Amino acid sequence: MSATGNSRTTRKSLRGGIAAAAALPLLIGALASCGYGSDAKKDESSDKKAPVAADAKKLSASEVRLGYFPNLTHATALIGVQDGLIQKELGGTALKPQTFNAGPSEIEALNGGSLDIGFIGPSPSINAYVKSKGKNLRIISGSASGGVKLVVNPDRIKTLDDLKGKRIATPQKGNTQDVALLNWIAEKGWKVDPESGKGDVSVVRTDNKVTPDAFKSGSIDGAWVPEPTASKLVAEGGSVLLDETTLWPDKKFVITNVIVSQKFLTEHPDVVEAVLKGTVKTNEWINANPDKAKESANAALKSLSGKALAAKVIDPAWPSIAITDDPLAATLKTQSEWAVKAQLIKQPDLAGIYDLTLLNKVLKAAGKPEVSDAGLGVK
Repeated sequence: MSATGNSRTTRKSLRGGIAAAAALPLLIGALASCGYGSDAKKDESSDKKAPVAADAKKLSASEVRLGYFPNLTHATALIGVQDGLIQKELGGTALKPQTFNAGPSEIEALNGGSLDIGFIGPSPSINAYVKSKGKNLRIISGSASGGVKLVVNPDRIKTLDDLKGKRIATPQKGNTQDVALLNWIAEKGWKVDPESGKGDVSVVRTDNKVTPDAFKSGSIDGAWVPEPTASKLVAEGGSVLLDETTLWPDKKFVITNVIVSQKFLTEHPDVVEAVLKGTVKTNEWINANPDKAKESANAALKSLSGKALAAKVIDPAWPSIAITDDPLAATLKTQSEWAVKAQLIKQPDLAGIYDLTLLNKVLKAAGKPEVSDAGLGVK
């Protein structure tokens, strides 16, 4: 089943009702970013250790620091950490979870040596890998697919052709949803400047936390956004005009990866394998118990943020995201090609971005089919 997440930079020209609200993202920078080359201030993160049995045997590291977002798209981490499924596989090695609100801040932690493994979107994974010339991370597993929708004001937009001349929000310039919208616009034969967002469709880059208020005030006509923001817009009277899954083969595309520091992977492969055992078992439980998993994920969100999602938001959001071990590598490759086409990045060399050796070992041992790196794995 499911989960959601990602975000970013707000456009100063938002009018009317969100003029004041727009100041918030300008102050905080870019809270939940997934962008190519976007800058973001480091966000606050939790710093706590899960309980470890006193007589449990340690692996090669005394602890493993795991990063993730308090978002539904990171349900594997939300549930795997809260319910102890990952810690169980680690034995005496302590799981030290940290939560982040932005892709760049999580990458900064990974690069700085204060994070070992993380759940994150495809765009920051690509950006960080390319910027480091392939030296700082590997994608070692998938986690979530889908959960992105185009929600519009039904009074202003009734068909996809009606988007021309309208104001459509995305979380951040160059983030995963922004790239998808720009590509969709280009395939319609319409023109938009990728830097300013101006063109046949006005692409308004605004923080997901601000988007519902912008939509309610009428300052935007719709948004191409991940869950649960999409369902929040529906709760404000919006209508789902397009589910991005319908644009992809097999209706699947990566929204969340699991990444690891190459240094940690080299020095502690047994710990990485144990974490992957935990994520695989967590994903299996989620898919076998969708209703219980939804409750568990919402309880984790409440614990982390102080507030659970309302039923009218989580109920439609949860089933729209598929939890999966498969990193759907071919779709990440496609997303990078879209970003190049939109002139947001130069042609990246993604060779070696995946190392699925340990994941496929875990899957094979569990009697599950192995997954592909689409030719982008380590040699």
